[in-house]
Amino acid sequence: MIPALYRRGALLTVELRSTEVFALTKTLVRYRSYSPAGAQSVMEFIGGWFEARGFEPMRYPGAGPDGGLTSLAVRIGSGSPHILLHGHADVVPAEERQFEPYEKGGELHGRGTYDMKGALAAMMYALEDLNDLGCPATVDLLVVPDEEKDYGGPSGAEILIENGHVGDFIITGEPTDFRIGTQAKGVLDLRITLFGKSAHGSRPWLGKNAVLLAAEHYRRVTGLPFTRERSELFPYPSINLARIIGGDVINRVPDRCTYDLDIRYLPEQDTQEIVRQIRSIDLPARVEVLFSREPTYVSRRNPFVRALREVVTRHYRANPVSVGRHGASDIVYFQRAGVPGVEFGPIGGGHHGPNEYVVSSSLETYRQMLVQFVQIVGKNGHAVR
Repeated sequence: MIPALYRRGALLTVELRSTEVFALTKTLVRYRSYSPAGAQSVMEFIGGWFEARGFEPMRYPGAGPDGGLTSLAVRIGSGSPHILLHGHADVVPAEERQFEPYEKGGELHGRGTYDMKGALAAMMYALEDLNDLGCPATVDLLVVPDEEKDYGGPSGAEILIENGHVGDFIITGEPTDFRIGTQAKGVLDLRITLFGKSAHGSRPWLGKNAVLLAAEHYRRVTGLPFTRERSELFPYPSINLARIIGGDVINRVPDRCTYDLDIRYLPEQDTQEIVRQIRSIDLPARVEVLFSREPTYVSRRNPFVRALREVVTRHYRANPVSVGRHGASDIVYFQRAGVPGVEFGPIGGGHHGPNEYVVSSSLETYRQMLVQFVQIVGKNGHAVR
């Protein structure tokens, strides 16, 4: 077993060392990185953090609106295998109070604590630990400013891949409560427009209300065969009625209504079949595909997954079962480039909500897990592949 405490000249106390990731997480949370300016600011801070410790971060501009956001990579070691650690520094919008982090009952509250600035802070310190200990593998820490928002154009992850940051395995620090996310649903975003007939609002029976048609259409979508399918790790696909626009003035029956569906489909499902079923509904509708992203998948028998599972069991009593992830992540871009990977992050809850938090003690544990994982696979070298 690798000691939980490492030597860096003088031995740090448990109390001092355990505050490092905690303090860095709080600093990262204070950046309001839901806007392009905020995301760029936190990326600049992260680059400076590494430079102050003697690292040479590689910066790649070109992500986000007008290519104005910078992605970051820091590489240590030169051995085999080549491991990628991935984190995103941007967050979704939140109330102003959520950018003033506070601890209560062993939980650190604030926007991004769980998704995923806490994991990112732990990765930053894990990279420093590995460098101090003598990294037995090649490790890239990849940080992107745009995982939470699609600005159009190449993403930060795609830019990093184009610049050669690929490897044998990737861990992204998305929140999983120390479970290993080996599958993630695909994304299918649809825009559905219903066509009715306009009439005076005082005589609605002379028209055909497109808003009511949209409601009926959505009801029928939720009863289609694809919605009842399940897989080993998922009980059902997810369907979110995300937006609806219909009508113009109050004294007229609306003759058009548009609603957007965010469908997270199972790895075994086919998007063309889903669209076919929705288009088969016998109502006057136009169905457009706005966006589609394939599911991600890695075998639970993958040697890197097995090594990570071994590490987790050293620290966490619960069985680190493989789980299916309902949301999408940047893993999909690396999968396209032939890099298998998992989502794996610390314990918490409430991400994207008003009470987001991470369990404070899990941040240091996560840091140790990452270091030990790299040490195991680096020791095994080619044998782990």
